[in-house]
Amino acid sequence: MPIQPSALFQGLWIPLVTPFRDGTVDHPALGRLTTHLAGQGIAGLIACGSTGEAAALDHDEQAAVLDTVLRHAGGLPVVMGLSGYHLPQTLGRVRQLADRALTGWLVSAPHYIRPGQPGLRQWFEAIADTSQVPLILYDIPYRTGVAIELDTLRALAQHPRIQAIKDCGGDARKTQALIEEGRLQVLAGEDAQIFSTLALGGAGAIAASAHLQTRRFVDLIEALQASDLPRARPLWRLLRPLIEAAFAEPNPAPVKALLAAQGWLRDELRPPMAAASPALCAALRGLPDNPGQSA
Repeated sequence: MPIQPSALFQGLWIPLVTPFRDGTVDHPALGRLTTHLAGQGIAGLIACGSTGEAAALDHDEQAAVLDTVLRHAGGLPVVMGLSGYHLPQTLGRVRQLADRALTGWLVSAPHYIRPGQPGLRQWFEAIADTSQVPLILYDIPYRTGVAIELDTLRALAQHPRIQAIKDCGGDARKTQALIEEGRLQVLAGEDAQIFSTLALGGAGAIAASAHLQTRRFVDLIEALQASDLPRARPLWRLLRPLIEAAFAEPNPAPVKALLAAQGWLRDELRPPMAAASPALCAALRGLPDNPGQSA
């Protein structure tokens, strides 16, 4: 019998940006933004994902970001991003943060190495064996260079601590099979795929653009979970321009530009990431409904 996933990983999760001020993490801004988003009806928060520029943070900075998010999350579940390619160091990282009140880990395939499917199983299962909390698999081949194949996902789903997937794989057949089989909670990881994934029966979404118009995203997901397409379609039409603009340049630059325009943080990223271009900033300010005001 396949192990059935828990219902924990569903609804709208926001992968938090990491605010900076003069090159250092701006913890007061991060705390304010976390508190605000936690009150918008979301299901949970992701700290130190790709949207949080985790690759530009050292381990101490990542731990400090996590601590700030946990202090301001108002009891909402918090998942920590985890990536790398050195397995012993990655397992050490899981052990180092085992005392934090984490709900789970968001774990990508090891980048750069491009292992085969047996290697991927070894990677994820070793992390799941070491962790005390559940894992969300992060299938994002355009960042890691390798896709997690359907049979590998089926095998990984047998592990009691592997419960969900952030689906950025770009394979509609695989997405539909995972949803229909029900072994993993399927979370849309590409914001543009939220409607289709939820309409097929997906559990929720991890959406960077939902820093803005957050309540509208929550309403959309609730409508789709209720199979209320007449309510969901107009919400999706309203959100599509924001989603398209939020990914017109590398994430999280457009989202940070909108948040900065609203006063949540400075429009600052760490190199090699760069702030949104002036042309895109102008386009963002011209979006309908001034999405920055509905964060």
